[in-house]
Amino acid sequence: MASPSDQANAASRGCVLLTGANGFTGKYVRAELEAAGYTVVGALMGASRGPHEVTLDITSPDSCRRVMERVRPDYLIHLAAISFVQHADADAFYRVNVIGTINLLQAMADARLAPRRVVIASSANVYGNATAGVITESQPPQPVNHYAVSKLAMEFMVRTWSDRLPIAITRPFNYTGVGQEPHFLVPKIVSHFVKSAPVIELGNLDVERDFSDVRMVAQAYRGLLEQDCAGQTVNICSGRPFSLRAILDTMQTIAGYDIDVRVNPAFVRQSEVKTLVGSPDKLRSLVANLQVTPLEETLRWMYSAGTAT
Repeated sequence: MASPSDQANAASRGCVLLTGANGFTGKYVRAELEAAGYTVVGALMGASRGPHEVTLDITSPDSCRRVMERVRPDYLIHLAAISFVQHADADAFYRVNVIGTINLLQAMADARLAPRRVVIASSANVYGNATAGVITESQPPQPVNHYAVSKLAMEFMVRTWSDRLPIAITRPFNYTGVGQEPHFLVPKIVSHFVKSAPVIELGNLDVERDFSDVRMVAQAYRGLLEQDCAGQTVNICSGRPFSLRAILDTMQTIAGYDIDVRVNPAFVRQSEVKTLVGSPDKLRSLVANLQVTPLEETLRWMYSAGTAT
């Protein structure tokens, strides 16, 4: 969170337009930025509810233009997307993730804005089943599902704007925390232990993922906003892989009981990315003093929040 000196500079920090502001990540990014003294205008799909919120449908060019003219932000952080890999409507991935991003950038240009930084969220899923060990940003993409293909297409499109806007692209690996929807894997596991469920059904237990704490991710977005990183593509990750088996073992220790784990073939995807672990070296070179939380602490935080409600 921000220091007193950060807060003293509030007047000079400027206005951030944050798409996806009410999403899981957006809520933490918004809190991080506001604590640092930025004015954050949250862009929401539904009706706006406060003085620092606007209604925005990124699939509508007119809606994007109206918001850019009204807000005239100094910064844009674009998180809004369809991010659930198993989302049923394949067309929506491209309509929202690709065309929606085009609409935002075109609206900035139409409004003759000169933002200090534009940070756009892609995904580490673009790397697909990479076998190069720890993945750096130079790893050739090889997406294996519609979500990843849509994000890679968005990246290529965004780069055509790099001569006009100071854009940085992030490739977040897996991350989690309190408030993530239970259809995502880690919240699903934690919620079963919160309810003391005797059985859990999962897919492939041997997949390995690079998990970070959402609070670190929020710090990373703020840090990239403040660095000269235009034209950069940056992994947001911990650099450490964890298997589902390891997460289950940790949760059994936290909750104090063993759960019966059953592999449901319906949950095993043919295009499953087996191992996905990123190199955080570039991120750490750009953003100093990131607070890296061990996964066990994140799981304890999520478990405590669940048992307290």
